[in-house]
Amino acid sequence: MGTLQQGLLATGLWRPALPAPRPPHAGAPRPLPDAPLYTLDGRPTNLRRYAGKVVVLNLWASWCPPCRAEMPALQHLYSQVDTARVAFLMVSLDENPDRARRVVERAGYTFPVFFPAAPLPKVFDTKSIPTTFVLGPDGAVATRHEGMADYDTAEFRAYLQQLAGQ
Repeated sequence: MGTLQQGLLATGLWRPALPAPRPPHAGAPRPLPDAPLYTLDGRPTNLRRYAGKVVVLNLWASWCPPCRAEMPALQHLYSQVDTARVAFLMVSLDENPDRARRVVERAGYTFPVFFPAAPLPKVFDTKSIPTTFVLGPDGAVATRHEGMADYDTAEFRAYLQQLAGQ
């Protein structure tokens, strides 16, 4: 199923809608939400650690075929962006972290994978996965897309660069 969905993504029909560029945030930046996480190797961290960066936060699970279908494109996008300005947080919602770990290791993904250490903040509430949020360096949600999409496009890379001020 995931392979079929990857093929469908390659057609270009499932691309996230990007909002019009917005002016830089006037005033003080908002802090990123407090979201305790732990890394694939069990180290604690927090979303707030990425303040000042553009954050691509993807909610996924190992048992979700659409999630797994979009992961190769997210991996390629991750390898193409300036990670000093754009942070990727692939947040697995698996109850068993070993399942997510196996998916990541088998595929050879190098993007950072995290697990919630507590319920995620309400801003990340969704009724479906995958769901991808892009937060600007000002801490505000710049865009959100529910469902699978092909993020590895020139338009999406340009959007991230514009948000990052490049």
